[in-house]
Amino acid sequence: MNEGLDRPIWRALTTRHRHLAVGGEMARRYPPDVSAFTATPDDGEAAMSALADLAQPGTTMLFLQADPILLPPRLVTTKTAEGVQMVAERPFAAFEDTRVAPLGPEDAEAMLELAELTRPGPFSLKAQSFGAFWGVKSEGRLIAMAGERLKVPGMTELSGLCTHPDVQGRGLGTLMFTYVAGRISARGEGIFLHAYAWNERAIRLYETLGFRLRTPMHIAFVEAA
Repeated sequence: MNEGLDRPIWRALTTRHRHLAVGGEMARRYPPDVSAFTATPDDGEAAMSALADLAQPGTTMLFLQADPILLPPRLVTTKTAEGVQMVAERPFAAFEDTRVAPLGPEDAEAMLELAELTRPGPFSLKAQSFGAFWGVKSEGRLIAMAGERLKVPGMTELSGLCTHPDVQGRGLGTLMFTYVAGRISARGEGIFLHAYAWNERAIRLYETLGFRLRTPMHIAFVEAA
């Protein structure tokens, strides 16, 4: 079930997100307006050469993998971080809640605004290219959301969990988390997620909700030299 999660971006871009892939057999990325996520299958000479060729001046690449991140000379790291990858230990029950509704293209700007306010991780106007998102609105304003990101065979990443600061502490984060997890489980898929290693509060919350640490992850933002 966890096959390929050490390099989840590569696994997604060669399977369920193949239709979004830019690149070839040794280096792939998502379209820059969708995500900076980039990956290779290994750190061999062929992969490093393909990765250098894939780089575009003025654009950022973002790597997320369990292995240490190696780069060809033509690329430079601008920022690094340590993360964790967690997997659900059990399926989540699907449920309905009248407060939660699907989000669509017309919500893209509000989603980006909420993400930029709360900074759950990399986000773009085209985040819905990854998968479905759901949210809670109050008086026409989006105040909470969560959705799907990387998709690999048999598993989907839960991501984009945000709650507006004005309504934090009211249980909306847990509502959105369990709602999306239930939707993924209802398809018979496992669930995984990523968090920054420093975010101990979030990690503890995920543990109480039934997730366990699978592996530490390396994160790097990279640009062409």
